[in-house]
Order: sequence, then structure tokens, then C-alpha cells
Amino acid sequence: MSKIVTFGELMLRLSIEKERLETANKFDVCYGGGEANVAVCLKHFNHETFFVSKLPNNSLGNGALAALKREGVNCKYIQIGGERLGVYYLEVGSSLRGSKVVYDRANSAFSNSSLDDYPFEEILKGADIFHFTGITTALSENCALLVEKACKIARKMGVLVSCDLNYRSKLWTKEQAQKVMIPLMQYVDICIGNEEDFESCLGYKPEADIIKGKTDTAGYKHIFEKALKDFGFKMVASSLRESFSASHNGWKGLLFDGKQFYESKHYDIQPIVDRVGSGDSFASGIIHGFLCFNDMQKTIDFAVAASALKHTIFGDFNQVTEEEVFKLMNGDGSGRVVR
Repeated sequence: MSKIVTFGELMLRLSIEKERLETANKFDVCYGGGEANVAVCLKHFNHETFFVSKLPNNSLGNGALAALKREGVNCKYIQIGGERLGVYYLEVGSSLRGSKVVYDRANSAFSNSSLDDYPFEEILKGADIFHFTGITTALSENCALLVEKACKIARKMGVLVSCDLNYRSKLWTKEQAQKVMIPLMQYVDICIGNEEDFESCLGYKPEADIIKGKTDTAGYKHIFEKALKDFGFKMVASSLRESFSASHNGWKGLLFDGKQFYESKHYDIQPIVDRVGSGDSFASGIIHGFLCFNDMQKTIDFAVAASALKHTIFGDFNQVTEEEVFKLMNGDGSGRVVR
């Protein structure tokens, strides 16, 4: 069992299906956020996971904390304070209508974290992986500085760092993202992202037309090679999504370890129950494979299968086991009842 530390914001998610946000009078409620999703997923893969964040001392903060504890995530280093829990509203798309997200997270407890809120030397002691995303660095100047602080301590302590670039255009511009993210890459060992992330956060443009559903892996190879050369990553991985409609996606992945490119099996996912959190599941699968398999082909196959399964589960959290992922990897995607 490995110790994995993730650092980021946990939010209240209010979602609606088959209706528009403008006319909604009720919502489905759950909690989620990039790094929290990774902590939950890796806990289901039998790792010891610690989620580090800050939650307000009110009913919503208590609900968020309880949601993580139910999944078995260690919440020892979650700080209590601040005024409010961040919220995001999700209008779930269908067929030709894409999903839509509205954020209400300004001045959240986590985004207002102070630079001395988290004892990273203690938190990272004995850790194998420290994981963060570009979402966290986009939330505030202090959040970006805290990530930098944690990365420096992780490097000093011999803890590997994984980063999911996760560009969010509603949180910052490409110029702002590159100013913050490029200097952080010197601390990163495992870099994960999709085509938009690599272009927006690092300035690398893949030669692929994703909007038209063309995910030729050859278009990604030059950016993977350049990224490893520029930053010295141990590996780079990307999920490749073909969006035929909001309800029907193609899904595969690519990994490069500096020696060889590894491409996964392709999955045709239809209908999609909930795609939110699928990228976090992919990142979790990459981390799990890196720690456990010593086999890059198996690692990318596992990450893609795990994240394909996430599309079938409501909510941000991917609650599938390693056994279930292996079952899909071995060709059993029939959906038959197990009695």
C-alpha cells in the first residue's frame, strides 16, 4: 500500500438533467473536486490516501467532510475555517447539447488559504506521491504559492510529484496559466493532461482535430517528446476523447516514458451516465500503474479502463475496484448481472 497525498478544493456539486439551469427548481447533490476525486479513486485501488484542503465550519463543510470519510479517505490534514464552501452547478448535456458548468467558488474557504495553513513537512512524511492539478493553482495567488511550497518540500523529501494540468478557461487565461504552470513543471515527475491542457498550460499544440473526433496519436507524440526534453518528466500521459455527442464518446489514452509510446485499447462509451471526474480517474489509474505494475502498457490500459468505467457512475467519485477494472481490461464489458 502506497501513501498518496492530494491537495485541492472540495466543492458542493448541484446538477440537473433534462432541464436547463435557468429553469431548474431542484438539483441532485453530491461533492467533488479534482484532487479529492483522485484521492477517492486511489483509495478504492487500496492505497492510503490523504486529501489536504480547507472546509468551512458549517453544515455544507461537514457534509463535504463526511462524503470523503465515507469513501475511506484520510482527512487528518483538512483545515476547518473560512466562510464558505465552493459550489459548482452542472447542467448535464444530452445528445447534441453539451454539458455546462457554472462556478460559484470565489472567496471559498480553500481559495483563501493562508501560506501557513498546511504543515507540508509533516503531511508528506513517508509519502510516495504528491498530486495537484492546474485547477488549484488557478484559484488564487496563495493557492499557487502553496502548491509551489509543497512541490519544493516533496522534491527535498524524495516524494514523487504528479500533476494533472487540468486547464479551466473559466478560472484563468492561457497566459496566466502558463506563467504559473511552466515554472512548476521542474518539480513534476508524472505529467497528465489532454490536448487542451498541454496547449493552454504549456504552449504545446497537438496535431489533432479533437472537435471533429479525430484523435490520431501521432499528433501527440511530438509534444510528449518536447515535454520530456524540456522538463525531465519520468512519463507523460494523455486521455484522448472523441466527442460524437454528449451521450456518446470514444475513449483511449497515450503514454510516453521517454523510450517508447504506449497506446491503449479504444472504448466506445454510449450512453454516458456522468463524464465528470473521468479525467481524474485516468490520472488515478496512471498513478496506480506507476506505483504497482512496472509495465507501461498495463499502466495506460488500466488508466483508460478505469476512466471508461467512471462514465457509468453518477457523481464525481469513481467507486470501482481494481478487480472491476481488470475485468474490463480483459474484455468483459457486457454489463451482465453478477449473481
